[in-house]
Amino acid sequence: MTRHLVVVAAGLSNPSTTSLLGERLAEAVTAQVGGRGESVEVEYVELRDLAVNLAHAMTTGGLPDPVLDDVKRKLSAADGLIAVTPVFKASYAGLFKSFFDVLDQDALVDMPVLIAATAGTPRHSLVLDHAVRPLFTYMHATVLPTGVFAATEDFGSDEAGLERRINRAAGELATAMVSTQTGVAGFMQEGLGAAPAPTPTGRVRRTGVDMTPAVTDFTSLLRGHDGS
Repeated sequence: MTRHLVVVAAGLSNPSTTSLLGERLAEAVTAQVGGRGESVEVEYVELRDLAVNLAHAMTTGGLPDPVLDDVKRKLSAADGLIAVTPVFKASYAGLFKSFFDVLDQDALVDMPVLIAATAGTPRHSLVLDHAVRPLFTYMHATVLPTGVFAATEDFGSDEAGLERRINRAAGELATAMVSTQTGVAGFMQEGLGAAPAPTPTGRVRRTGVDMTPAVTDFTSLLRGHDGS
């Protein structure tokens, strides 16, 4: 069975250590899911490429945006999420927060989420538990116990320590992703003409893009009436 993983990275530069950390986490998850006899399809979302779309969505009351709507659908249909942000002013990046602000409140219900962050100094490591974890808890996602924080020095002198943290967190996400028989993607059936199906715990995940239940057209509503 193929599991679907989405990596959301809020790095602003290119190349970006934030994106690099997301890629390394995804590779580790792919390897560990593979060790369980299944495969992983990974979708990378670079938020810097969606900056204009996000600004437009936030200032127009959420008017439809084909690019952003496609990302929303893929995210809500995923079996797992890796969310990585750089640390700015002792918290997550504004671009990172903007993306999750435009999602439907139920977009991540029961979603296994591996949280991660990068910064120039280890002094910001508590940002994962003080800022990032509460965000996803509020959205009713399942935030995994191990978060991965990487300071600049971790990409050099403490590479082994970073690798251990990556593998531990990847193992937790791999276990969560393969814990259901059908995969979460099998529970996402939202769209016109189809009601959203419940996740394994019975709750419903919604993209906020497609109308559910389907809107009944006026022809059907007026069928059988002659207008008199």
